[in-house]
Amino acid sequence: MKTRPQRAALAALGLVVAAVFFFPTYWMFTTALKTPAQILSPEYDLIPLSATLDNFTTAITKVGFTTFLTNSLIVTLGAVACALVAGLLAAVPLARLRFTGRRGFVLLVLVAQLAPLEALFVPMYLIMRDADLLDTLASLLLVYVAFTLPFTIWTLRGFVKGIPIELEEAAMVDGCGRWGVFRRVTLPLLGPGLVATSVFSFVTAWNEFLYALVFMRDQSKQTLPVWLSSFRTAFGTDWGGIMAASVIYAVPALIFFMLVQRKLVSGATAGAVKG
Repeated sequence: MKTRPQRAALAALGLVVAAVFFFPTYWMFTTALKTPAQILSPEYDLIPLSATLDNFTTAITKVGFTTFLTNSLIVTLGAVACALVAGLLAAVPLARLRFTGRRGFVLLVLVAQLAPLEALFVPMYLIMRDADLLDTLASLLLVYVAFTLPFTIWTLRGFVKGIPIELEEAAMVDGCGRWGVFRRVTLPLLGPGLVATSVFSFVTAWNEFLYALVFMRDQSKQTLPVWLSSFRTAFGTDWGGIMAASVIYAVPALIFFMLVQRKLVSGATAGAVKG
């Protein structure tokens, strides 16, 4: 049992750690509110005395913003949906059924998750080129699904194994079929796992830059991470514009994290330890 001074010390330490991690975000936001002269000034104002929204106006009105935002939403939400459906259909049999090669398949899923994204770049490019999928959003969607599917299968399998099989058997005794048991018993209990895996898929697809840059040679098919790089040109870097664009880019993800943080924490910890 911790004493009051110990709890106060832990709370203070937690606040310090949180401030250290939050400070880069605060720096980004305050820089987005400054004029070019204030940004390039050798003295940094921790609390800006004056603010301007010109940088945000520049970012929003920049050519291609709406198109890139739409492309990012399409490939990100599409990748999340496809990874969840495919991962769920694979995780349930792996957790509940016994068949030849099951352990080998689970090991293969884990090995696939350990492969670095950069190592797969050349084979992925050749596959998309031969399939005539370059310069299409479908290529990015398939790549992002391939990146996130192993983690989705592994995590959801742990969640399914954590559900007592007696609950499913009791539902079947009451007259539910296989689909009814899945829909009425298994799926509702997988909520934290679905949130954890969907957040991982979302972050992976939303922040990916290299594949979007190389696979999408047509600028009308590129995504927001590529749009962020357009603020740096041969004439210099628009620091105010890129900071404002980064704030706009990060806000949707921050809001989503705040909405699902409780289920995300329980999902990430529970699903990871039930292998």
